[in-house]
Amino acid sequence: MSFEFIKKLPTPDEIRNQYALPANLVTIKEQRDAEIRDVITGKSNKFLVIVGPCSADNEDSVCDYVRRLAKINDRVKDKLILIPRIYTNKPRTTGEGYKGMVHQPDPEQKPDFLAGLIAIRKMHIRALEETGLSAADEMLYPENWRYLSDILSYVAIGARSVEDQQHRLTVSGFDVPAGMKNPTSGDFSVMLNAVYAAQHPHSFIYRGWEVNTTGNDMAHTVLRGATNKHGQNIPNYHYEDLNLLLEMYDKRDLKHPACVIDTNHSNSNKQYEQQIRIAKEIMHNRKLNPDIHSLVKGLMIESYIEEGCQKVGGGVYGKSITDPCLGWADTERLIYDLADYE
Repeated sequence: MSFEFIKKLPTPDEIRNQYALPANLVTIKEQRDAEIRDVITGKSNKFLVIVGPCSADNEDSVCDYVRRLAKINDRVKDKLILIPRIYTNKPRTTGEGYKGMVHQPDPEQKPDFLAGLIAIRKMHIRALEETGLSAADEMLYPENWRYLSDILSYVAIGARSVEDQQHRLTVSGFDVPAGMKNPTSGDFSVMLNAVYAAQHPHSFIYRGWEVNTTGNDMAHTVLRGATNKHGQNIPNYHYEDLNLLLEMYDKRDLKHPACVIDTNHSNSNKQYEQQIRIAKEIMHNRKLNPDIHSLVKGLMIESYIEEGCQKVGGGVYGKSITDPCLGWADTERLIYDLADYE
């Protein structure tokens, strides 16, 4: 075998016991989970805004960002639920580049997975402790889910993971909403099949155990745009796309039809400043059609303190080292504009 086994890592229980979530934060998270669940199930008319850096690369700047978000949250919480995007795993199309804090707690140093697992847990706890805002992360590695499962209030399944059996089955054991993105091909059927799988019970092998799950009725769709056979990006947030998704939901036996729209990635052709226009178009379409209003429960927005992006080691505080993001001033204005739509 050409595997080199470096060291055995602590189990999720061992890490969770060593870096436990304080009891007062458990209560705060439970309250947040209930509020978010009510949006997905249709009991609440509030709108979800999952917003933050493309990748969470630095604890201080990420927590600084979330503190800024918390101040806005106090002013818009009657209409919006702000969910900080603290993504600690970064999928890479070719496998090259920075793969997230779980790999490299310091992007300029070599990978250190033990330090990474500890760093991501400490960062999520700190953000929650300082702001009261429980966060979203992406489940890139299903076996790592339980290192953060007691902290997160929302989980995204990426376009390259959504067709994977282990991702779908693991989501079926979640007790928080999971957004299943359309694959890069843009196929809605694949995305809806993933939602169906995640909403139903399963038996499978997980971390060396035989497990049973009960199904996650909060699994839902996420539209992130597509890439055609020529490598061109195709948006799928328009009125016609949402009507098509409604029709396809109606033909399937799925609980709580819901969609969150990713305003970046292939929807914006990675032109980060277009997220503002895209978000406003989506909100306008929700006003035009009550069925679309009921279907679209939220937005994903990539945003950081400084706009754009930089290379690893660029040295600009609060600026993305992966995909370019909206800056703070534009983000703040956009969130207030979204609240005005509701």
